[in-house]
Amino acid sequence: MYPSSMQAPRIAYFPDSFHEVNGVAHTSRNFVAYAERHGLPFLCVRAGDRDTAEHRRGELTTLELPRSWVAVGMEKDLSFDPLYWRHGDVIEEALLRFRPDVIHMTGPSELGIFAAYFAWKLGIPLAASWHTNVHEYAARRLDWLTALLPEAMGQSTSSGIEAGALELTGRFYRLAKVLFAPNTELCAMLEQATGRQCQLMQRGVDTELFSPAHRQPDQPERPFTLGYVGRLSVEKNVSLLPRIQDALTSAGIDARFLIIGHGAEEEALRRALPTAEFAGVLRGPDLARAYARMDLLVFPSHTDTFGNVVLEALASGVPAVVTPDGGPKYIVREGETGHIVPDEGFVGAISGVLNDPEQLVRMRATARQYALGCSWDSVFDRVYTAYVEMLEREAAVKRLA
Repeated sequence: MYPSSMQAPRIAYFPDSFHEVNGVAHTSRNFVAYAERHGLPFLCVRAGDRDTAEHRRGELTTLELPRSWVAVGMEKDLSFDPLYWRHGDVIEEALLRFRPDVIHMTGPSELGIFAAYFAWKLGIPLAASWHTNVHEYAARRLDWLTALLPEAMGQSTSSGIEAGALELTGRFYRLAKVLFAPNTELCAMLEQATGRQCQLMQRGVDTELFSPAHRQPDQPERPFTLGYVGRLSVEKNVSLLPRIQDALTSAGIDARFLIIGHGAEEEALRRALPTAEFAGVLRGPDLARAYARMDLLVFPSHTDTFGNVVLEALASGVPAVVTPDGGPKYIVREGETGHIVPDEGFVGAISGVLNDPEQLVRMRATARQYALGCSWDSVFDRVYTAYVEMLEREAAVKRLA
């Protein structure tokens, strides 16, 4: 796991999302499970619906603190509470009891602000992981405004918004002693923006839960099932899905979408995709069975930092078609486990696979084999190694001071 020469560090983890349906929450739940599985001293401070109280189970301590009625909705299941500071005393008391060696935040949320503040106040090294391209999200969310401007001015304004958001976020992340990101491209971006060292914190998959074994042997060959899993929001580029459906129908390919998730664009998608099945949010075995029904995962996002759903699809024996932007391109092996194409290439890539049964069978097997080589333990083993190396560097600096 981590170097045995040093006692396991005590980690206080402040995720900005935990119970929701997104990549940060998914990673955070698995991080807590990893710590509990290995008996590591771990405190998780998160937003939730429980009463304000600590819950202990072995070496694991959790503190869930509710958001207030004034919390501002950022997405269907995400919000920011400007009154979260009312929990400050409770969080500080929990930290003093737990005595962490490292405080770890996942983003510039109210939890992340608390993590940075108490790391400074208590003199505890801060770690920070990058899970969401907030600078790109900011630009996408203001597309409605920049679209009203002349084209050149709109593009310039959008670029300015993105650059400004990245600069502000970079300043926040400079507070950390060690950074984590899910792919090498983002690590390089963070190192340039902050001057701090960045380590990989990729994501794993449960290959027992997500498996082609869930595929029904009597599933009809037609229509083909194209899957989409994720938030139904503008930054996920879901507006491409109806265009794909129309083009495939015009080409005589019998395919229908199975859409899993929710978000602000759901109603628009329902109108534009009358033949699609909207399954809502699924978890656990229900989600695993839904993946196994798919022939291809269609994931057009340009902003995802990793793409948990892509790895889950591959584990289910489902090839994926993704864009060359963001993290999913690091998961998919072009021509082996799917295709990496720009928006205008999706229809051709999908058609090519669906029209070649032998290729589809081969990709399904290769996708499953690739996913079997991924595990959450290997992901978090590397994170703990980075914690230990950072603490050793800090100790060396203190000795020289």
